[in-house]
Amino acid sequence: MPILLNRCAWCSDDPLYQNYHDYEWGVPLHDDQALFELLCLEGAQAGLSWITILKKRAHYRLVFDGFDAQKMANYDAEKVASLLSDAGIIRNRAKVAAFIGNATAYLKLREETGSFADFLWQFVNHQTIISHWTSPKDALATSPESEAMSKALKKRGFKFVGPTICYAFMQASGMVDDHSPDCWKRHPS
Repeated sequence: MPILLNRCAWCSDDPLYQNYHDYEWGVPLHDDQALFELLCLEGAQAGLSWITILKKRAHYRLVFDGFDAQKMANYDAEKVASLLSDAGIIRNRAKVAAFIGNATAYLKLREETGSFADFLWQFVNHQTIISHWTSPKDALATSPESEAMSKALKKRGFKFVGPTICYAFMQASGMVDDHSPDCWKRHPS
């Protein structure tokens, strides 16, 4: 008989979602490229559910050249038109433009600071914040850290990086451990 694991309430019985929850969400991520991809995808999620983006993630990787920022920053009008006609992604002009603009901002930030990961992790003092909420009503949607990250990213030209998106990004990238109290992935307090 298979072992049933308690997972966070947002994680449905969809195997793709469960795998994401169990092996990616909340795992500390320090790779510049992977963090750039995740930040873009979190922005694409705005107004949608994460499962929608997760189901399209492989196609996003394909059409956005593996989130190679150098290539993305040089997309021309023809490439943008191709992306906006591709049903495999969210065909929102502002979100597609944000991916391209964020690629330029990312390259500039890396050139100036040397590490996108170090820049982002500074907002949590380079260590995971362990949440101690006990009821779903106590769970956060933003934090002082996500507000500071949002402000700093916007100042550097990033789009779709509001405090709520940044908080979701921080959860997903392991900067915040926000697994529910009964979740098998919850960090011991």
